[in-house]
Amino acid sequence: MVRESGPGARRLPSGRHSLSRDYVVGHQISRILSAVLELVGTNGYAALTVDAITAHAGVSRATFYVHFRNREDAFLRAFDSVLERLMTHVMDAHRGEAGAGGRLRAGVGAFLEFLAAEPLAARTCVVESLAAGPAAADRRDRAVNAFVQVIEGNTRELYPYYPEPALIAETIVGGIYEVAYTRIRRGETDRLPELLNGLLAAFAVPDPARWGPEAPLQG
Repeated sequence: MVRESGPGARRLPSGRHSLSRDYVVGHQISRILSAVLELVGTNGYAALTVDAITAHAGVSRATFYVHFRNREDAFLRAFDSVLERLMTHVMDAHRGEAGAGGRLRAGVGAFLEFLAAEPLAARTCVVESLAAGPAAADRRDRAVNAFVQVIEGNTRELYPYYPEPALIAETIVGGIYEVAYTRIRRGETDRLPELLNGLLAAFAVPDPARWGPEAPLQG
């Protein structure tokens, strides 16, 4: 589990110690992934190098190459770590609500709150992933699709007779992603939670009288 931390993150003691090999390995990987998030979130993916990572993480190049193939591999694993935590945060909020409308609000709110709380991770995964090559683009697309599926489930419950629930979900997620991207790129990540009400009100949602649960059966 990797969270943002400063360059002064605690290093392992030098010389002989009683720490297990698994602990040492996990600690090294965590420091490297944290360094990737800090460096990319601050300077951009184009400036990311193995030398910069090892210097920031306080590990040797040999240690880096024990765990990662190259800078792209380290970036992708850092991306995956953030995505895992983001999805957990969103789904926990989503499951805490009984109705589809409440789940939608809670999920979108949790998404915005997570990004605001971790601005370097937000810039790394939302903005800089666009510059990190095809593998990163595939990761980003899969992440977006995962959120689309969550929203689609709510849409089907809210508008069971609407013929294009997947399209609504894709539009909602795409719109939120684009707004988040713009605010993060402008350095306004901390203000993302303020956009929740406006984002939820901005979508051209179907008419409940025609497509909602109480609507007459469609022919």
